[in-house]
Amino acid sequence: MTGSGPVWHLVFMGVSGSGKSTAGQAVNARLGWEFAEGDDFHPQANIDKMSAGRPLVDEDRIPWLESLAAWTRERDAAGQPTMISCSALRRSYRDILRTGGEHTFFVHMVGDKGLLLERMSSRDHFMPPTLLESQLDTLEQFDDDEAGMAVDVDQTPDEIAQQVLTRLDLA
Repeated sequence: MTGSGPVWHLVFMGVSGSGKSTAGQAVNARLGWEFAEGDDFHPQANIDKMSAGRPLVDEDRIPWLESLAAWTRERDAAGQPTMISCSALRRSYRDILRTGGEHTFFVHMVGDKGLLLERMSSRDHFMPPTLLESQLDTLEQFDDDEAGMAVDVDQTPDEIAQQVLTRLDLA
């Protein structure tokens, strides 16, 4: 991205099964920015813990979030916009991610619990459906001062992408 506009860093956030990666990839297909799958940044210990059906605690999440923020910060310093998929369930987690760049914008993927469970049950992923409840319990909605938008996951990825691009005037 060149020009005088802000260097955007989009974070597609939400609980497991909400379609963070799918929505991010749909936006990325139109913009071609560097995209990071947040799950790829988890240390093996986190993956093992979640695979065993045990929810992560802050001590597990903080280093993971800091590595995502560092990845974004490197690209921000070079003037490169980014996209990541990351649960970012709490305000404090989003605060860490915001240290990656001034223009960090969150796209919160929200949906019906039944739909989320259905999606989680139909895919091959280390996060078992039994952990959805702990993620929903952890989730904190945006505060008024957070840059972001909520998007209903009961839409096509292209519809979601168009909403995001329109909101940020990137269409």
